Amino acid sequence: MGMFSKEILWKQLGAAIEMLDNAIRSCPEEVWSDRERQPEFWYTAYHALFFLDLDLSGSLEGFAPPAPFTLSELDPAGVLPERTYTQAELGAYAEHCRQKCREVLANLTEETADRLSKFDWVTLPFAERLLYTLRHVQHHTGQLHLILRQTTNSAPGWVKQTKGELFVR
Repeated sequence: MGMFSKEILWKQLGAAIEMLDNAIRSCPEEVWSDRERQPEFWYTAYHALFFLDLDLSGSLEGFAPPAPFTLSELDPAGVLPERTYTQAELGAYAEHCRQKCREVLANLTEETADRLSKFDWVTLPFAERLLYTLRHVQHHTGQLHLILRQTTNSAPGWVKQTKGELFVR
């Protein structure tokens, strides 16, 4: 796959997903659904997971997030989901994204890495989209860690690399 290996991409994307998941799991209930904070903690986590899932798909065609999530995140009017998603639901969504990322990277070829991934907001070769989504996940994970630090004086630690193997034997 050129200069980068699938293993390197997995170690860093997996670490980003792990850091997001750690933030989700460590958030106290009073912070999770604090309506004084906009956007709310849970929504920022959901937004990051939704677009990670979408970016890993490479296109809108055929994309559907797992239940109970919907495509409302793509509504140009910025309509929020009908209800607050729970930590358990977003933890399960993080696991879904982790497994999807593993599958995508395990099956990545030079051809699929170079194929253009087109969305209304940005068109990139798929390999670059993977780096783009890594940055997006870390951007929002940083926001969540800041909220945790400001409200609880504690936040999950940095994850250097994911511990999980790309190719599960």
